[in-house]
Amino acid sequence: MDIAFDHQEQLQQIQSGLLPGEQVIAVYDAIGAGTGFLGLTDRRVIVQDKSFVGKKVAITSIPYARISAVSVVSNKSFAGSFFSSGAIAIHVGTHTYEVEFRGENKAHHVHNVILHYIAR
Repeated sequence: MDIAFDHQEQLQQIQSGLLPGEQVIAVYDAIGAGTGFLGLTDRRVIVQDKSFVGKKVAITSIPYARISAVSVVSNKSFAGSFFSSGAIAIHVGTHTYEVEFRGENKAHHVHNVILHYIAR
């Protein structure tokens, strides 16, 4: 299976923490405050969060079973077309993880993969 990814080192970081038999689907670089990247496997969503004090970084694993909803967040311009970025919001309990990507296609791919696993 081909893995979609933006940066080799992010893919390797995800691969180094996989559970036995777990498969990587995609790893996308994130833009905006805090988030470094988002990884998708066949079991969970993995978010790298750089927003901690003292340059600390957290890698958060979110099992699909814990995700209650996923949203596509888009910026519409006044002309009615979309800007070249897309964001998704992942709702887990009372917390929402918002991740912004370069390009709408990545946001839609992430959204569709998460929806596939949570809608089973």
